[in-house]
Formats: sequence, C-alpha cells, structure tokens
Amino acid sequence: MKPAPASSSTVLPRWIQRGKTAMEHVDRATAKVLVAAMGIMAVLVCAQVFFRYVLSSSIDWADEISRLMFVWSMFLAIPHGVRAGVHVGIDVLVQFLGERSRNLIARAMLGLSAVLSLVVFYYALIVVIQKWEELMPTVDITASVYYIPVLFAMLHSFFHLLLLSCAGPDLWRLEESS
Repeated sequence: MKPAPASSSTVLPRWIQRGKTAMEHVDRATAKVLVAAMGIMAVLVCAQVFFRYVLSSSIDWADEISRLMFVWSMFLAIPHGVRAGVHVGIDVLVQFLGERSRNLIARAMLGLSAVLSLVVFYYALIVVIQKWEELMPTVDITASVYYIPVLFAMLHSFFHLLLLSCAGPDLWRLEESS
C-alpha cells in the first residue's frame, strides 16, 4: 500500500502520524539542548574575553568547552535543517520535470540520504569508541564528546529523512504554511 501524499486535505497513515509526533518531541528536546549549547558558548566566550582583556587572566578550559559547545550546536542543528528542507540542493534539471517526477526523485534522494546518514552514524560510532579513553587537554572528559553529537545528528536526521521519503518532501512545509 502506497502512503498518501502529504497535503492539507489528505489524512496521513497512522504510522506516519505517529512518526511525525515522535519527531516533533525529539525536535523540541534537541532544540532546547541546541539553545543551551549556544548560550553556554556565548557566555564562555564573553567571559574569556573579559578575563583576558580586563583582568589579564584566562580561563584555561573556556576555549575548549566553547569549541565543544559550537560542535554540539552545529551538529544538533543539522536535523532541523533536514526537516525544513533548507540544505543545499542542486535542482537545475529536476525543475524541468513534472510534479510527479520531481516528487519521486525527491523521495529517492531522501531515501539515499537516509542510508548515507546511517553510514556516517556507523563510522562516527567507531570513532567514539576509539577515542573514548583519550581525554581532552584541559578538562577531565573523554575526547569522544566531540564526536557524540555526530551520532545524535545522524540518527535524528535518519528518522527525518525516512519519514520524508515515505510521506513526501512537503510533509513539514504544508503544516507550517497553514
């Protein structure tokens, strides 16, 4: 049975609705972590500038933790871009095709992207395991914390891409425009 295309007048299959609801919960949670990471990064950078230029001192760990928060915020933002469909795409030839052909190609590319996200997840997991014993230079935390957000981002992106490839590329856009 083929899933119905997502439109404001079409009711989506129950499993797609459940997947959408689950992804909305995950999106809200990761958005909060993303905002917190960006806030921590901003506070640490400002504090470091103040300490260096006003107090002629330095916070040893501030550069490393702010860099870590930057990495986390960048990777946690990727699935939100996937959901909104705002990542770079090349559609020079596809724009000349009919609506049905564009939709089929989009779904195929979303499916291939989902597979690619699992491949990246797998290799990131290997790196996390390999780096687990290594510690960060200024903080007693595993160096794997730089690679863990890749795991989250790829898994989160995989579920968005899977949902979009099954329900259609306009799944989230139709809801946001109404």
